[in-house]
Amino acid sequence: MGGGNAENGKKIFVQKCAQCHTCEVGGKHKVGPNLGGVVGRKSGTAPGYSYTEANMKRGVTWTDGTLDEYLKDPKKYIPGTKMVFAGLKKAEERADLIAFLKTNK
Repeated sequence: MGGGNAENGKKIFVQKCAQCHTCEVGGKHKVGPNLGGVVGRKSGTAPGYSYTEANMKRGVTWTDGTLDEYLKDPKKYIPGTKMVFAGLKKAEERADLIAFLKTNK
């Protein structure tokens, strides 16, 4: 997976993620958890968010590779997740979104 374009990733976040997530570090949770600093964090560990047991037990650390797999098909990667998003099928869009998420540390 090549390095994505964070500017394009920001647009994708606004279009496809911002309805349920915030991305600034320390931001509030919405329907989904805040994603500020998500890269490098273990799944199911954002303080103050009520995760499904599936997310907490998965115990994956979010990296470029794991986020790519998750964003392709969230329900396949973590069966039992409450995230209803169908996924991003285009590898370029996933790379761009991950590049954007990495800017929010």
